[in-house]
Amino acid sequence: MNKIIEARNLAPDVKLFKIAAPQIANKRQAGQFVILRVHKEGERIPLTIADSNVQDGSITIIVQGIGKTTKYMNTLQAGDSIMDVVGPLGKPSHIACFGTVVVIGGGVGTAIAFPTAKALKQAGNHVVSIIGGRTKQLVILEEELRAVSDEVYPTTDDGSYGYQGMVTHKLQDLIKAGRKLDFVLAIGPIPMMAAVSEVTKQHHIKTTVSLNPIMVDGTGMCGGCRAVVDGKTVFVCVDGPEFDAHQVDYASLAKRNRSYLLQEKTAVEEFCKLDAMIKEKEYVRTAH
Repeated sequence: MNKIIEARNLAPDVKLFKIAAPQIANKRQAGQFVILRVHKEGERIPLTIADSNVQDGSITIIVQGIGKTTKYMNTLQAGDSIMDVVGPLGKPSHIACFGTVVVIGGGVGTAIAFPTAKALKQAGNHVVSIIGGRTKQLVILEEELRAVSDEVYPTTDDGSYGYQGMVTHKLQDLIKAGRKLDFVLAIGPIPMMAAVSEVTKQHHIKTTVSLNPIMVDGTGMCGGCRAVVDGKTVFVCVDGPEFDAHQVDYASLAKRNRSYLLQEKTAVEEFCKLDAMIKEKEYVRTAH
């Protein structure tokens, strides 16, 4: 059992957890992830390690409540426990002094991009961070990224905060301004990563993306996380999660991620009904 040390909301349906996991905290590197199981009957889900603290033996993960398990996990509070946390898994990010690097995080992808941005800054790079959300409420970790970046550009689709437009629009502005960009890291929804890849490919800018496909065991045994990179099948959990953005088959990746869409929708609906019943009973009990 792994105790939750801290739990706080970052945005609607997005929650930060600090979890006691001293062995993982001691070994993890930027870009790696854990697979956790909330309770005995729960499914296994992969989550990137956003940060760690060797002194208190904790790791930080950020969870967006989309499916049944993530929605359930976001009901947990400090003092609760998670049954299993396995890691660190996956290959660490390739960190080097490239020069000027652009780290792009879309939505909760910002949480995955943050530890690599931090490591790139420590390696001596000039770090430019572009973080996006549909609205101001969905732009996360801006303060944390400002602490490890030389420039930070928040973007929102609706213009409620920062630059109005998509992260790719801001990236194109930097390129049009004549900025020499030596490396780009993009993490977020598949369409966003594909769009960033198209932009940087035209300008021959080395670009990496971090993939988050369906994953079960995290050791390459189940084959659920297969993706096509450079025309070859890879297992994201052991061969990645980071790959050359210009070699990823985004269409096949998106198709595989929709494999269990109906089952996921049904599970979420059932969870929401149960959660509503529990809350209603709790309201009735406290009201009397």
